Amino acid sequence: MPTNGRLWAALGGAALLIGCVSGPAVSDEAGRSGGHGDERRVLVFSKTAGFRHDSIPEGITAVRELGAAHGFAVDATEDADAFTARNLGRYDAVVFLSTTGDVLNPAQQGAFERYIKRGGAYVGVHAAADTEYDWAFYGGLAGAYFQGHPAIQPATVDVEDHAHPATAGLGATWNRTDEWYNYRSNPRDRAHVLASLDESSYSGGTMNGDHPIAWCQDYRGGRAFYTGGGHTKESFAEPAFRQHLWGGIRWAIGAAQADCRPENGYRSLFDGTSLDGWRQAGPGSFTLADDGTITSAGGMGMLWYAGRSFGSYSLKLDWRSAGDDNSGVFVGFPPSDDPWSAVNNGYEVQIDATDVPERTTGSVYGFRSADLRKRDRALNPPGEWNTYEIRVEGERLRVRLNGVKINDYTNTDPVRSLRDGHFGIQNHGTDDQVSFRDIRIKELPVRAAAASAAAALTPGD
Repeated sequence: MPTNGRLWAALGGAALLIGCVSGPAVSDEAGRSGGHGDERRVLVFSKTAGFRHDSIPEGITAVRELGAAHGFAVDATEDADAFTARNLGRYDAVVFLSTTGDVLNPAQQGAFERYIKRGGAYVGVHAAADTEYDWAFYGGLAGAYFQGHPAIQPATVDVEDHAHPATAGLGATWNRTDEWYNYRSNPRDRAHVLASLDESSYSGGTMNGDHPIAWCQDYRGGRAFYTGGGHTKESFAEPAFRQHLWGGIRWAIGAAQADCRPENGYRSLFDGTSLDGWRQAGPGSFTLADDGTITSAGGMGMLWYAGRSFGSYSLKLDWRSAGDDNSGVFVGFPPSDDPWSAVNNGYEVQIDATDVPERTTGSVYGFRSADLRKRDRALNPPGEWNTYEIRVEGERLRVRLNGVKINDYTNTDPVRSLRDGHFGIQNHGTDDQVSFRDIRIKELPVRAAAASAAAALTPGD
């Protein structure tokens, strides 16, 4: 496509900026979603072999009511005989609701492992971390084991991810009362942390100031979400906690997409409070809102990071369109307050899901289409948040949407270079409204760029 890319650049450059508790039921099929058609179904499992939380009935009721409100079926059981390949195949996710102790025998454990490896999903609530200490697979799936807890008390939760559906509706901080678990290990290196506790806001935290309390991960072929909340009966009546739980379930059953890879080593370039270091090029602007988002207004212009240039990096940002809107992320252009400099010297990763392949969401605009099959599976609809990772190493540019790699492009145009440049976000036109938040970057070793360029003939992860 390089020749076609140059042709698009020559002919279309001007358009770039315009432009009840029940027992197990049995199905006839094994594997995730077998035997129940298009209906999504969740199993709530609440067997206890240790401490029993008196909030379990409220938790079951909450999940049932969420199912009724959002169109998924819910079964609830404390019978471990539900854990067979045939029966688990009925469910898109299994919720471990404050389970404790050893609740499954080896055969049941094996069935659940196979269920996860075939694409099933796990949702752990509160004491799910106080479960199956001698089953290594489960420990990895849950993300961390319970160690202890102080008394029930108010605390401040710091929301780290504003794109995942479990936390997208929350502000920067979330103040609530619960029983706050300490964990035997920190899951941050293995899972994607969605929210953490501010240990200075309460008494009894023992995790040295880095205290994850909700996280998600892709695990051995399946999906896993865990929240440490949910000890009290009152939790399940809180609208915000219900939304948090529903968001975790929604992601687990595949009804929403998010990047749940571990994220470490990034620094913020826009945290929702200040646009220091950013400059507007051309007409239009971005409006900063109290919820930490910036939204495009007017055009045709671009807000670019003028603080410094970058050459080998992973850039992540969250974006949301209001409808059939147009925007994009420009990379690899020299410093300039003329937005056309980015068009003529850099590359745009497009945001516009309804355009032609070379100019649609995930494409390197005019040069390379995204993998549309993967793109369509990974893309959340208008009104919901998506996350881009744009990874630049040497002349190679890779794009991930909600954690899924959808594009891999290597620059061969002698007029352009990705090895050193700036990046910016486009405000496309008066009728286009695209919002951004949490723009962050991690610089990569320069030596990785050479290896990446050498490997570009056989693209991979």
